[in-house]
Amino acid sequence: MVEDRTVMRGRVTVYSVPGCAHCIQAKATLRALGVPVCEVDVNKHRELRARLKELTGLSAVPQIFFNNLFVGNNEDLQNLVRQETDPERLERLVLSVREDPVPLDAPPVPEEHSLDSDGELDGACELSEALRNLILQLYSDHLSEDGKRVDYKAMSRSPFFERYCDLAVHLQRVDLLSLSREEKLAFFINIYNALVIHGNLRLGFPKNIWQRYRFFNYVSYFIGGEVYTLQDIENGVLRGNRKGVAQLLKPFSRNDPRLQVALPDVEPLIHFALNCGAKGCPPIKTYTSQDIDSQLRAAAEAFLENDDSCVIDSAGREVKLSQIFKWYKADFGGSDEKLLNWVFEHMGASQKKRTLQALLSEGKVKVSYLPYDWSINSTD
Repeated sequence: MVEDRTVMRGRVTVYSVPGCAHCIQAKATLRALGVPVCEVDVNKHRELRARLKELTGLSAVPQIFFNNLFVGNNEDLQNLVRQETDPERLERLVLSVREDPVPLDAPPVPEEHSLDSDGELDGACELSEALRNLILQLYSDHLSEDGKRVDYKAMSRSPFFERYCDLAVHLQRVDLLSLSREEKLAFFINIYNALVIHGNLRLGFPKNIWQRYRFFNYVSYFIGGEVYTLQDIENGVLRGNRKGVAQLLKPFSRNDPRLQVALPDVEPLIHFALNCGAKGCPPIKTYTSQDIDSQLRAAAEAFLENDDSCVIDSAGREVKLSQIFKWYKADFGGSDEKLLNWVFEHMGASQKKRTLQALLSEGKVKVSYLPYDWSINSTD
């Protein structure tokens, strides 16, 4: 029987990230139990990430608390529901949330104004933050809960989208050379994902390989006095000026002023943050320069936990991965062995990781790649 939430005095707190399959399952299970859930996106509320690690010793998500009682992750929650060890524990937990108010030592949740706590920033950082806040509003209004689908029609009519378009014109005055590595990562990831949506709304979604080639090589923003296409942002800036898929040359030549903006090294984790508008891509969300590496690591963990992106076949001694790992294999070490080690090292603590560890300890493992869904990530 689903409980009446209006009589519940406590709360269940779920720390999660968008696109995490285990987070989505956990929240669905809790909704079925009828308990009041307070969801905290640890990517959005970065000030709570370190505190959470202190409380639990864990960085993977989801992490679930009934009032101040730490239940564990999604696997632990499902075990509770199946009543495999203590049949009465779940009933006691739900009863505590119904009858007991949130205690003072309950895990922290963000305050209403925490997203805007950074204050004013100067120059490139100020514009970047203003754009990020508009993007955040658009995503909040027009993205699915898992961050995988976009309501393009509704977004095109949004006054926030019009404000974003007006503000994007000012990108031409950004001093990119003043940005740190962390600021560049957050700035260009956010701009890339917004530019893809902007391009789809203005030009339509590319439907075949030739349209995709044109889209990613021609859709662009004028930033800091130079033109940056989607290809330039991904492969020129974020991958340290590496050749992209089907590219014969590096994006920036030796005398190209944009080369000064490129990051010195390839950043493999950006592949789990960039969304090209297809259903096979990682979820869309915004990133901030503070703690950017932890945010990207969390995105990688969520991506690898999703069976659409990573499947471990114990019987066949095979690991099936997203095509992203094939296209950018050099970024992950270049060989199957190095790729598998990278995947293992960037998985969150889970049964899937334990299964992969067992396979790797037993010897050679085959790597194959899953089909990529190029259909548009629209809610329609």
